[in-house]
Amino acid sequence: MMEKLPVGVVGVGHLGSLHAKTYAQISSVKFVGIHDIDAQRANALSAEFDVKTFDSLDELLKNVRAVSIATPTSTHFAIARKAAAGGVHTFIEKPITETPAEAQQLIDIAEKRKVIIQVGHIERFNPALLALEKYNLRPMFVESHRLAQFNPRGTDVAVVLDLMIHDIDIIVSLVKSPLEKVEANGVAVVSDSIDIANARIQFQNGCVANVTASRISQRKMRKMRLFQRDAYISIDFSDGVAEVFRLVNEEDSTASNTMMLGKIDHGARKLKIIYEQPEVKEINPLQYELETFLRSIESNSEPPVTAQDGKRALEVAHAIMEKISQQKLPA
Repeated sequence: MMEKLPVGVVGVGHLGSLHAKTYAQISSVKFVGIHDIDAQRANALSAEFDVKTFDSLDELLKNVRAVSIATPTSTHFAIARKAAAGGVHTFIEKPITETPAEAQQLIDIAEKRKVIIQVGHIERFNPALLALEKYNLRPMFVESHRLAQFNPRGTDVAVVLDLMIHDIDIIVSLVKSPLEKVEANGVAVVSDSIDIANARIQFQNGCVANVTASRISQRKMRKMRLFQRDAYISIDFSDGVAEVFRLVNEEDSTASNTMMLGKIDHGARKLKIIYEQPEVKEINPLQYELETFLRSIESNSEPPVTAQDGKRALEVAHAIMEKISQQKLPA
């Protein structure tokens, strides 16, 4: 019988407690314990899941082979550096670190120590996005809106790093082209950091993404629209629904479970417009995300969201925040 992988959680606030709950339910791991600077919170969680509270980070890291870091962003680098340097495989909630330079340092340490780092960009595991895996997504224009009602949790960082980075990561992973130009605007409304932001991101292959994020919206929205040659794709991350409108040759009979919306008869190609709503599997995105992390450790393979992915998303986010910092505000 294979020995179970000992895992731990650092930081058991809202997200960290979900990590703890998930590890407690995954039979292939041994959930060893948690560490949090709030001893009362840590003790409550350790009692709930019947695991040990470690008074120090060093003690926890000595007793595990993998760890989830769900602490404030400002602490990610110091904790992850210690974990990776100690040979502990590391899952870091997004954003990977505060700066791309810190992210690169982690990448270098992980390569040297041969440890796996996965970044918690959970929307990559949203059922609506996973349902599109069979399609060849090559977007040339992207529009995304991520709007949330105000919640004091998360306001320690700008909305670009708190919310927009989810969409940045997805867009960068789909476009697969270097950044060329960024234009952005943003404003602090209820906190000391940017609460609403819009960015126009241009890539070297010509793709343009128009991205909006707000944490002071009256209603929630998490939607992305992709436009590419012969197709329009709509993704609703909140409802877990994807819709595909695409052009196919009139004689194409391979598209099953589709609805024909019309024909285009002019031009050399005889085309028809079809509508599909791909089947969405019922999964728990966090559990699926952590299971892929654990499988990567077991098979010593690249995780689905690498530290390099986390760094790329962070670089774009920083370019956006730099543009916002340069904007001329009215006197």
